[in-house]
Amino acid sequence: MQKYLATLARILLAQLFLVQVIVLIIGFTSNPDGYQQYQASLGSMGLPGIFAPLIILVNTIGGLALLLGYKTKAFALVMAVYIVGLTLLLKLPLLQYLAIAGGLLLLHANPNTACSLDNLKNKA
Repeated sequence: MQKYLATLARILLAQLFLVQVIVLIIGFTSNPDGYQQYQASLGSMGLPGIFAPLIILVNTIGGLALLLGYKTKAFALVMAVYIVGLTLLLKLPLLQYLAIAGGLLLLHANPNTACSLDNLKNKA
């Protein structure tokens, strides 16, 4: 049962990153100036707009890796460092994002979850 709860935790953490990407893409496609507005919003928070594609890329790759359970230990650590760095750079609500980082660090400490690509490699 514990493996399935850890799987649920992994999926819920992944959706944080993936839903953000989906919302951004919907915003980009529904508004001709959506991408420029996203870059401008990053600029208003103190981060140059050049980071917009990097943020989207990291959220997509990290979110998919967590969702699929691919190299869970490594990606959980990378995403924890990423979320803390982004929180400090963009001055996001600290405790909320530190809690997310805490969940990612727990996933890093316990990466063996059911229904993951990591488990398929171990069985082969």
